[in-house]
Amino acid sequence: MKNVVWTGTWVAERLGVELVGDERLSDLLGLALRRNPRRAHLLVSNVLGKHVPQSPSVVYGHGFALGRRVRELLGAEDAGGAVVLGYAETATGLGHCVADGVGLAPYLHSTRRPVPGVDTAGGFEESHSHATSHLLLPENPALLAGAGPLVLVDDEFSTGNTVLNTIRDLHARYPRDRYVVVALVDMRSAADLGRLAEFATEIGARVDLVTAARGTVNLPEGVLEKGQALVAEHETTEATRTTEATENTKTTENTKTTEPAESRPGHPGAARVELGWPRGLPDGGRHGFTPGQRIRLDAALPAMAARVAEALPEGARRVLVLGFEELMYAPLRLARELEQVVSAEVRYSTTTRSPVLALDDPGYAIRTRLVFPAHDDPDDGPGERYAYNVAGAGFDAVVAVVDSAADTPALHAPGGLLAQLAEHTPSVLLAVVPSYVPARPSTERPSMLPEPLRGPAFSSYAPDEVGWLLQDLSDVTLEAPTEEREEAIQSGGAHYAESLPVEYQPSPQYQELFQTALGTSAARIAQAVGAVTELVLAERSPHPVLVSLARAGTPVGVLMRRWAQHRHGLDLPHYAVSIVRGRGIDANALRWLAAHHDPADVVFVDGWTGKGAITRELTEAIREFESAEGVTGFDPEIAVLADPGSCVRTYGTREDFLIPSACLNSTVSGLISRTVLRSDLVGEYDFHGAKFYRELAGSDVSVDFLDAVAAHFPDVADAACAQAKELLATDRTPTWEGWAAVERISEEYEIHDVNLVKPGVGETTRVLLRRVPWKILARAGAGTDLDHVRLLAQQRGVPVEEVDELPYTCVGLIHPKYTRGATGADGKAVTV
Repeated sequence: MKNVVWTGTWVAERLGVELVGDERLSDLLGLALRRNPRRAHLLVSNVLGKHVPQSPSVVYGHGFALGRRVRELLGAEDAGGAVVLGYAETATGLGHCVADGVGLAPYLHSTRRPVPGVDTAGGFEESHSHATSHLLLPENPALLAGAGPLVLVDDEFSTGNTVLNTIRDLHARYPRDRYVVVALVDMRSAADLGRLAEFATEIGARVDLVTAARGTVNLPEGVLEKGQALVAEHETTEATRTTEATENTKTTENTKTTEPAESRPGHPGAARVELGWPRGLPDGGRHGFTPGQRIRLDAALPAMAARVAEALPEGARRVLVLGFEELMYAPLRLARELEQVVSAEVRYSTTTRSPVLALDDPGYAIRTRLVFPAHDDPDDGPGERYAYNVAGAGFDAVVAVVDSAADTPALHAPGGLLAQLAEHTPSVLLAVVPSYVPARPSTERPSMLPEPLRGPAFSSYAPDEVGWLLQDLSDVTLEAPTEEREEAIQSGGAHYAESLPVEYQPSPQYQELFQTALGTSAARIAQAVGAVTELVLAERSPHPVLVSLARAGTPVGVLMRRWAQHRHGLDLPHYAVSIVRGRGIDANALRWLAAHHDPADVVFVDGWTGKGAITRELTEAIREFESAEGVTGFDPEIAVLADPGSCVRTYGTREDFLIPSACLNSTVSGLISRTVLRSDLVGEYDFHGAKFYRELAGSDVSVDFLDAVAAHFPDVADAACAQAKELLATDRTPTWEGWAAVERISEEYEIHDVNLVKPGVGETTRVLLRRVPWKILARAGAGTDLDHVRLLAQQRGVPVEEVDELPYTCVGLIHPKYTRGATGADGKAVTV
């Protein structure tokens, strides 16, 4: 077997530096010398992906494994409330990988790049570094203000000064009970070992340490001066060699015809690769990176890696993906994805600000060095930047990944990074990730909001059927796998409105079931539509403005509008607006409605009630809106087709039966997605967003559903009016029976979260289509109304449990505290 020389041997022999500790240390670390007045040696990580090109799976795996250990240390509940903070520039990618491993923790890294218009939430100094000032620039100032654990990630934990300075600064602003320090290696000296415990006592908080390996560096007396002399000696030698090589090149080139560098053999220009980076997705954690944004990145990576793979030269055997200073995570994830789809050996590293001596010796960690001018107009002025161990490494192609702030003329200039790379590889590709800068808050509200979206440009409904007070996000990738969304939502790391489930594609068997259900229930629905519309006209307004809660309320609003037209010759305005649990109703939509209609005429419409959460949400949202805006007159009472939860006064029926529009998603709702509310896509004065799934037109039954129900209006007119009169004479005060039942079920099944209990046929159907179901409770003896529920449950391997005295026909239970590989309250693994 070939003996591998440890890449710290050269420094150890010449300076007497000794690396002692765990057996893994020599695999994880090498040694080099650097030009620094405070510390001569540099610990060079073999698994960080900074100075030493490494397999991206190895780099990501080390960070992710540390994150998993943090999760185990904290426990799932505390990990769900954790925030991860990484250090620029070396640990920005490592910290992000740790955040992934923790589960669904939001992530922020410090930065040395000030961003105009973004307030600083803190800052600190790194005493031994060549560049000391760190800034914290979260887009959401509340990111660091929570009470959950703060996880701080650096590549090495040496003296502990940087981490302790950070905690001290942040603890004074945002005190909390627990901190976790994470590093690849713990290299504290014996004198520093007790400082962490003393510090924890000083601030009155628990401080834990998680590392991959433990050791220390023994430094002989006078090592700093000796190291500086060695650096000076070898840099002088290197400068002489460089000057001679330059003179020889000039002499040779004087005998040639002058050509542009990019046209010379072996010096090709960089070919751009358009990644198709998702619009509005941050390039990293400089301003924060949420679990919802991670889901978006995960979904977009395969297509981006495919574009890079297609651009690689044919026959490439060895490929480097080269990141850029603080931009470490995005190129790492791209490289890891590329590694899965190409046969070439893929390696990953990044450029850096850190000046390190390069020596071509197998016992030295930094064999080669590319030097080029800074190309991102840095705040501290021009200077040199470096790429290590790239030259002479035999790469057939280098994919340079930079953010758009760094895609400057200096990057492309002679002597710039791309030209330097072209000297050492036959193919250079350039991929640019848009630099994310948080939108500055507008000081003035726009005088006019956009007009409603209408079909056929947005939705498959006719333009007069409904106007959507939404913005069109059809071109944005928002879908994520159901299991990832569930884990994000339940951990508190992401809101359900930040992404979309992959749109359910009904099987032929399920479509047949829908058609059967529609045939048997259309008349029943038509009567309920007539009854609730007559109630609205009698009690609320003779000329109501119907405002459906998108999207389940929209088909019902259209049917109510059709009833008013059929029975009374009224042409009622009808709009659809977004309401999001925990976030409230779209305030801009309310502003638009108040500007165009009398708020007293507005009647909010939904399909059905479950436990009444949206009813309560709307009441609170209207109260807050009217208090803030000074607008009065909106009535938060919702009109619904069915009110099995006994949550409202205005309804067509309180029976819990199958409403076929609950069986499908967009294909029965005008091909419109559920609404989306996310700060990077929806500004302060924007409507909430949604997508129009034009590609599903072949499966669309939206208008078929409306026509099938409306066809029964003449048959049920008398019965509907009689039912309305009966309801008008009835005490319809809400009893909130449904809410009480949900609370009882939540405790009885040890779920302890009413948001995971979805009562009624409609809500149970949504659980099976969009969430990770645990089990279905069905009222004993329930008949054909549950055929589609039983079919979906069978397809997803979810048990259906019959229960006596259930106030609903069925109840869907979302898997409690779901993580991929989790078990439920009964200890059984979920089947998805």
